[in-house]
Amino acid sequence: MNRTGFLAWPFLAGVAALVAVPALAAATLAFTEFSGVQPPRFTGLDNFSRLVADNALWRSFGNTVIYIAIAVPLRLAAAVGAALLLNRHRAASTAARPLVYLPTVVPDVAYALLWLWLLNPLYGPLAAAFGFSGTLTDPWGARVSLAVMGAFQIGEAFIVALAVRRSIPRHVYEAAAVDGAGPWFTLSRLTLPLMAPVLALLALRDVILSLQVNFVPALLLTDGGPRYATTYVPLYVYRTAFRYFRLGYASTIALTMFVITALVVYVQYRLAKRWRLAA
Repeated sequence: MNRTGFLAWPFLAGVAALVAVPALAAATLAFTEFSGVQPPRFTGLDNFSRLVADNALWRSFGNTVIYIAIAVPLRLAAAVGAALLLNRHRAASTAARPLVYLPTVVPDVAYALLWLWLLNPLYGPLAAAFGFSGTLTDPWGARVSLAVMGAFQIGEAFIVALAVRRSIPRHVYEAAAVDGAGPWFTLSRLTLPLMAPVLALLALRDVILSLQVNFVPALLLTDGGPRYATTYVPLYVYRTAFRYFRLGYASTIALTMFVITALVVYVQYRLAKRWRLAA
Protein backbone atom coordinates (compact mmCIF):
# COMPACT_ATOMS: atom_id res chain seq x y z
CA MET A 1 0.00 0.00 0.00
CA ASN A 2 1.42 3.40 -0.96
CA ARG A 3 1.67 6.34 1.41
CA THR A 4 -1.44 8.08 0.01
CA GLY A 5 -3.59 5.00 0.54
CA PHE A 6 -2.29 4.62 4.09
CA LEU A 7 -3.16 8.24 4.94
CA ALA A 8 -6.67 7.77 3.55
CA TRP A 9 -7.52 5.00 6.02
CA PRO A 10 -8.69 7.31 8.86
CA PHE A 11 -11.07 9.04 6.48
CA LEU A 12 -12.37 5.76 5.07
CA ALA A 13 -12.83 4.38 8.59
CA GLY A 14 -14.79 7.48 9.58
CA VAL A 15 -17.02 7.19 6.50
CA ALA A 16 -17.66 3.52 7.27
CA ALA A 17 -18.46 4.19 10.95
CA LEU A 18 -20.55 7.34 10.49
CA VAL A 19 -22.19 6.75 7.10
CA ALA A 20 -22.02 3.18 5.81
CA VAL A 21 -22.91 1.32 9.03
CA PRO A 22 -25.88 3.61 9.96
CA ALA A 23 -27.14 3.45 6.37
CA LEU A 24 -26.99 -0.35 6.39
CA ALA A 25 -28.77 -0.44 9.76
CA ALA A 26 -31.50 1.91 8.47
CA ALA A 27 -31.96 -0.22 5.35
CA THR A 28 -32.41 -3.27 7.56
CA LEU A 29 -34.87 -1.52 9.91
CA ALA A 30 -36.96 -0.44 6.91
CA PHE A 31 -38.44 -3.95 6.83
CA THR A 32 -39.27 -4.07 10.53
CA GLU A 33 -41.59 -2.59 13.14
CA PHE A 34 -39.23 -0.95 15.62
CA SER A 35 -40.05 1.54 18.36
CA GLY A 36 -36.54 1.94 19.73
CA VAL A 37 -37.63 0.33 23.01
CA GLN A 38 -38.68 -3.18 22.02
CA PRO A 39 -36.69 -5.46 19.71
CA PRO A 40 -37.33 -5.05 15.95
CA ARG A 41 -40.06 -7.24 14.51
CA PHE A 42 -39.76 -8.23 10.84
CA THR A 43 -42.82 -7.11 8.84
CA GLY A 44 -41.66 -7.52 5.26
CA LEU A 45 -43.10 -4.93 2.89
CA ASP A 46 -45.80 -3.67 5.26
CA ASN A 47 -44.01 -0.37 5.81
CA PHE A 48 -43.86 0.26 2.08
CA SER A 49 -47.60 -0.39 1.77
CA ARG A 50 -48.18 2.08 4.60
CA LEU A 51 -45.93 4.61 2.85
CA VAL A 52 -48.07 4.58 -0.29
CA ALA A 53 -51.22 5.39 1.71
CA ASP A 54 -49.61 7.97 4.03
CA ASN A 55 -51.25 11.29 3.13
CA ALA A 56 -49.08 13.22 5.60
CA LEU A 57 -45.95 11.90 3.90
CA TRP A 58 -47.19 12.90 0.45
CA ARG A 59 -48.04 16.36 1.79
CA SER A 60 -44.49 16.69 3.13
CA PHE A 61 -43.17 15.47 -0.22
CA GLY A 62 -45.25 18.14 -1.98
CA ASN A 63 -43.84 20.78 0.39
CA THR A 64 -40.34 19.55 -0.46
CA VAL A 65 -41.04 19.85 -4.19
CA ILE A 66 -42.28 23.43 -3.68
CA TYR A 67 -39.12 24.22 -1.70
CA ILE A 68 -36.93 22.81 -4.49
CA ALA A 69 -38.87 24.74 -7.15
CA ILE A 70 -38.22 28.01 -5.31
CA ALA A 71 -34.79 27.44 -3.77
CA VAL A 72 -32.87 25.81 -6.63
CA PRO A 73 -33.43 28.61 -9.21
CA LEU A 74 -32.64 31.23 -6.55
CA ARG A 75 -29.42 29.48 -5.50
CA LEU A 76 -28.31 28.92 -9.09
CA ALA A 77 -29.08 32.49 -10.13
CA ALA A 78 -27.26 33.86 -7.09
CA ALA A 79 -24.19 31.67 -7.70
CA VAL A 80 -23.97 32.49 -11.41
CA GLY A 81 -24.69 36.17 -10.85
CA ALA A 82 -21.97 36.47 -8.21
CA ALA A 83 -19.52 34.55 -10.42
CA LEU A 84 -20.16 36.75 -13.46
CA LEU A 85 -19.98 39.94 -11.39
CA LEU A 86 -16.71 39.05 -9.69
CA ASN A 87 -15.20 37.81 -12.93
CA ARG A 88 -15.97 41.19 -14.48
CA HIS A 89 -14.53 43.14 -11.54
CA ARG A 90 -11.43 41.10 -10.77
CA ALA A 91 -9.90 43.83 -8.62
CA ALA A 92 -12.64 43.33 -6.03
CA SER A 93 -12.80 39.57 -6.51
CA THR A 94 -10.12 38.67 -3.96
CA ALA A 95 -11.87 40.52 -1.14
CA ALA A 96 -15.41 39.60 -2.17
CA ARG A 97 -15.00 35.85 -2.68
CA PRO A 98 -14.68 35.09 1.08
CA LEU A 99 -17.79 37.18 1.74
CA VAL A 100 -19.79 35.19 -0.82
CA TYR A 101 -18.56 31.92 0.67
CA LEU A 102 -19.01 32.95 4.32
CA PRO A 103 -22.73 31.99 4.75
CA THR A 104 -21.90 28.46 3.60
CA VAL A 105 -19.47 27.80 6.46
CA VAL A 106 -21.69 29.28 9.19
CA PRO A 107 -23.15 26.42 11.31
CA ASP A 108 -26.70 25.61 10.28
CA VAL A 109 -28.17 26.29 13.74
CA ALA A 110 -26.47 29.68 14.06
CA TYR A 111 -27.54 30.60 10.53
CA ALA A 112 -31.15 29.60 11.24
CA LEU A 113 -31.25 31.55 14.51
CA LEU A 114 -29.90 34.64 12.73
CA TRP A 115 -32.73 34.42 10.22
CA LEU A 116 -35.22 33.79 13.01
CA TRP A 117 -34.25 37.18 14.40
CA LEU A 118 -34.35 38.85 10.98
CA LEU A 119 -37.78 37.43 10.09
CA ASN A 120 -39.40 37.68 13.51
CA PRO A 121 -42.85 39.25 12.87
CA LEU A 122 -42.86 41.13 16.18
CA TYR A 123 -39.42 42.69 16.62
CA GLY A 124 -37.37 41.59 13.62
CA PRO A 125 -35.63 44.30 11.56
CA LEU A 126 -37.45 43.32 8.35
CA ALA A 127 -40.82 43.65 10.05
CA ALA A 128 -39.81 47.00 11.56
CA ALA A 129 -38.35 48.43 8.37
CA PHE A 130 -40.71 47.08 5.70
CA GLY A 131 -43.73 45.80 7.59
CA PHE A 132 -43.16 42.16 6.61
CA SER A 133 -45.20 40.58 9.38
CA GLY A 134 -46.29 37.39 7.59
CA THR A 135 -42.93 35.93 6.68
CA LEU A 136 -43.20 33.10 9.22
CA THR A 137 -46.90 33.16 10.10
CA ASP A 138 -48.33 32.83 6.58
CA PRO A 139 -47.92 29.45 4.77
CA TRP A 140 -46.53 30.89 1.54
CA GLY A 141 -44.57 33.54 3.39
CA ALA A 142 -42.85 30.82 5.41
CA ARG A 143 -42.20 28.71 2.30
CA VAL A 144 -40.60 31.61 0.45
CA SER A 145 -38.64 32.77 3.51
CA LEU A 146 -37.03 29.37 4.07
CA ALA A 147 -36.14 29.12 0.38
CA VAL A 148 -34.61 32.60 0.37
CA MET A 149 -32.46 31.64 3.35
CA GLY A 150 -30.76 29.00 1.23
CA ALA A 151 -30.08 31.44 -1.60
CA PHE A 152 -27.16 32.89 0.39
CA GLN A 153 -25.42 29.56 1.05
CA ILE A 154 -23.96 29.20 -2.44
CA GLY A 155 -20.26 28.80 -1.69
CA GLU A 156 -19.48 25.61 -3.63
CA ALA A 157 -21.74 26.47 -6.58
CA PHE A 158 -20.23 29.96 -6.75
CA ILE A 159 -16.67 28.63 -6.86
CA VAL A 160 -17.56 26.15 -9.63
CA ALA A 161 -19.43 28.77 -11.66
CA LEU A 162 -16.54 31.23 -11.33
CA ALA A 163 -14.03 28.59 -12.44
CA VAL A 164 -16.16 27.67 -15.46
CA ARG A 165 -16.58 31.31 -16.46
CA ARG A 166 -12.84 31.91 -16.25
CA SER A 167 -12.15 28.79 -18.33
CA ILE A 168 -13.94 30.28 -21.35
CA PRO A 169 -11.24 31.51 -23.78
CA ARG A 170 -10.89 35.27 -23.98
CA HIS A 171 -10.63 35.24 -27.78
CA VAL A 172 -14.29 34.17 -27.95
CA TYR A 173 -15.34 37.48 -26.41
CA GLU A 174 -12.82 39.42 -28.47
CA ALA A 175 -14.31 37.97 -31.67
CA ALA A 176 -17.81 38.83 -30.45
CA ALA A 177 -16.74 42.40 -29.68
CA VAL A 178 -15.26 42.77 -33.17
CA ASP A 179 -18.62 41.68 -34.61
CA GLY A 180 -20.38 44.34 -32.55
CA ALA A 181 -22.04 42.07 -29.98
CA GLY A 182 -23.54 43.89 -27.03
CA PRO A 183 -23.47 42.81 -23.37
CA TRP A 184 -26.89 41.08 -23.46
CA PHE A 185 -26.06 39.19 -26.65
CA THR A 186 -22.72 38.11 -25.19
CA LEU A 187 -24.36 36.90 -22.00
CA SER A 188 -27.33 35.10 -23.57
CA ARG A 189 -25.64 33.68 -26.68
CA LEU A 190 -22.08 33.03 -25.50
CA THR A 191 -21.54 32.92 -21.74
CA LEU A 192 -24.63 31.06 -20.54
CA PRO A 193 -24.69 28.48 -23.38
CA LEU A 194 -21.00 27.70 -22.81
CA MET A 195 -21.62 27.34 -19.08
CA ALA A 196 -24.88 25.39 -19.55
CA PRO A 197 -23.52 21.81 -19.07
CA VAL A 198 -21.96 22.67 -15.71
CA LEU A 199 -24.98 24.75 -14.68
CA ALA A 200 -27.23 21.76 -15.34
CA LEU A 201 -25.05 19.61 -13.08
CA LEU A 202 -25.11 22.32 -10.41
CA ALA A 203 -28.91 22.41 -10.62
CA LEU A 204 -29.13 18.64 -10.14
CA ARG A 205 -26.67 18.86 -7.27
CA ASP A 206 -28.80 21.56 -5.65
CA VAL A 207 -31.90 19.39 -6.00
CA ILE A 208 -30.15 16.70 -3.96
CA LEU A 209 -28.83 19.27 -1.49
CA SER A 210 -32.30 20.73 -1.03
CA LEU A 211 -33.52 17.37 0.25
CA GLN A 212 -31.23 17.85 3.26
CA VAL A 213 -30.63 21.54 4.02
CA ASN A 214 -34.25 22.43 4.74
CA PHE A 215 -34.39 20.35 7.94
CA VAL A 216 -32.75 22.78 10.39
CA PRO A 217 -34.63 25.92 9.21
CA ALA A 218 -37.97 24.10 9.23
CA LEU A 219 -37.32 22.72 12.72
CA LEU A 220 -36.06 25.91 14.37
CA LEU A 221 -37.95 28.67 12.54
CA THR A 222 -41.40 27.23 11.87
CA ASP A 223 -41.51 23.73 13.44
CA GLY A 224 -43.12 22.55 10.21
CA GLY A 225 -45.84 25.20 10.22
CA PRO A 226 -47.83 27.25 9.73
CA ARG A 227 -50.50 24.66 8.90
CA TYR A 228 -47.84 22.10 7.94
CA ALA A 229 -46.66 24.30 5.06
CA THR A 230 -42.97 23.72 5.86
CA THR A 231 -43.16 20.10 7.02
CA TYR A 232 -40.55 18.73 4.61
CA VAL A 233 -39.60 15.08 4.22
CA PRO A 234 -36.50 15.24 6.50
CA LEU A 235 -38.56 16.87 9.27
CA TYR A 236 -41.33 14.30 8.79
CA VAL A 237 -38.80 11.47 9.10
CA TYR A 238 -37.36 13.05 12.25
CA ARG A 239 -40.79 13.38 13.88
CA THR A 240 -41.80 9.87 12.87
CA ALA A 241 -38.66 8.38 14.38
CA PHE A 242 -38.09 10.44 17.53
CA ARG A 243 -41.48 11.91 18.39
CA TYR A 244 -43.72 8.98 17.54
CA PHE A 245 -41.04 6.26 18.02
CA ARG A 246 -41.72 4.55 14.69
CA LEU A 247 -38.09 4.04 13.74
CA GLY A 248 -38.85 1.19 11.35
CA TYR A 249 -41.29 3.24 9.30
CA ALA A 250 -38.97 6.27 9.40
CA SER A 251 -36.20 4.05 8.02
CA THR A 252 -38.53 3.02 5.20
CA ILE A 253 -39.09 6.65 4.24
CA ALA A 254 -35.35 7.37 4.46
CA LEU A 255 -34.56 4.35 2.26
CA THR A 256 -37.12 5.51 -0.30
CA MET A 257 -35.59 8.99 -0.39
CA PHE A 258 -32.14 7.41 -0.78
CA VAL A 259 -33.36 5.52 -3.85
CA ILE A 260 -34.82 8.71 -5.33
CA THR A 261 -31.54 10.52 -4.66
CA ALA A 262 -29.60 7.69 -6.32
CA LEU A 263 -31.78 8.02 -9.41
CA VAL A 264 -31.06 11.76 -9.55
CA VAL A 265 -27.32 11.05 -9.25
CA TYR A 266 -27.61 8.50 -12.06
CA VAL A 267 -29.29 11.09 -14.29
CA GLN A 268 -26.49 13.49 -13.43
CA TYR A 269 -23.90 10.88 -14.37
CA ARG A 270 -25.59 10.16 -17.71
CA LEU A 271 -25.78 13.85 -18.57
CA ALA A 272 -22.13 14.39 -17.65
CA LYS A 273 -21.11 11.40 -19.77
CA ARG A 274 -23.11 12.60 -22.75
CA TRP A 275 -21.64 16.13 -22.62
CA ARG A 276 -18.17 14.70 -22.16
CA LEU A 277 -18.53 12.54 -25.27
CA ALA A 278 -19.99 15.48 -27.21
CA ALA A 279 -17.02 17.62 -26.24
